[in-house]
Amino acid sequence: MSYASSAMGGCYKNFGFVEVVRPFGRKVVVLGGDFRQILPVISKGSRADIVGSTVTSSYLWKYCKVGDGTIDTIDEDETTIEIPSDLLIGQGPDPLLELVNFAYPDLVANLESDSYFQERAILAPTLESVEHVNNYILSKLPGVEREYLSYDTPCRSDEDSEVHAGWLTSEFLNDVQCSGIPNHRLILKEGVPIMLLRNIDQAGGIMLGKTEYILRITLTPSDSGLPFKFSRRQFLVTLCFAMTINKSQGHSLSHVGLYLPMPVFTHGQLYVALSRVKSRIGLKVLIVDEQGVVSTSTRNVVYKKVFENV
Repeated sequence: MSYASSAMGGCYKNFGFVEVVRPFGRKVVVLGGDFRQILPVISKGSRADIVGSTVTSSYLWKYCKVGDGTIDTIDEDETTIEIPSDLLIGQGPDPLLELVNFAYPDLVANLESDSYFQERAILAPTLESVEHVNNYILSKLPGVEREYLSYDTPCRSDEDSEVHAGWLTSEFLNDVQCSGIPNHRLILKEGVPIMLLRNIDQAGGIMLGKTEYILRITLTPSDSGLPFKFSRRQFLVTLCFAMTINKSQGHSLSHVGLYLPMPVFTHGQLYVALSRVKSRIGLKVLIVDEQGVVSTSTRNVVYKKVFENV
């Protein structure tokens, strides 16, 4: 779906002359997007905060005209949906292994193939579930595990904060997990695929096929949601067998395994996850309920208010 700002605008009279209000400096601006996908991410924001941050809630939306595209009518903000049987997986004694074998067939034989990993992924709703899948796959691979631990320290600027300094022990900081920084404990095996959490050489251009040394870097989370700040010195890499649904937005893959140990929690996540794959035969879904039992249904979340002005 695309939408463009209108060339016309409102007008008002002032001291005998008329000034025409034309948004975007009288230029036509084309915006592309799909309101069925994930909306802007607002840290700790409510549903109203998220809806209010969308372009349809902007004062400029009245100047826009919606182009090609269709919007499905949504009856409920949250609804339970049944997944078609041909998309489900997990009937054996180890459901997660079935999903891994579907997404990564002949994994050991393809560990050194770049194109193999560019075409497939396992998606999950949270960082915790992604870490669980990555560690599970790592445990199934041959080789010796290498453990790399971070060095965590509280920031000096927080010495006078409300948080008691005695609480910020190394052991406490080691357990903190934040988006955008690596975990305290990083376990790897030779040959496993990893990805950088940040671009550490933006001026380097295309690095495909080149060998580079990755050093430990000290980072301070910009918005961890914690009442204190700390720094972590660690390698900026993580295993990449699995990724969050939010991170997968924009990818187009041939094989996708969707792992749902819990339902999606915000607008558009289920839609994004199911639409990452190029064809239906390249998708399998594993749904596990709170008791660890494989299920055939899951929750979908859609904010109806987003579509009111479309």
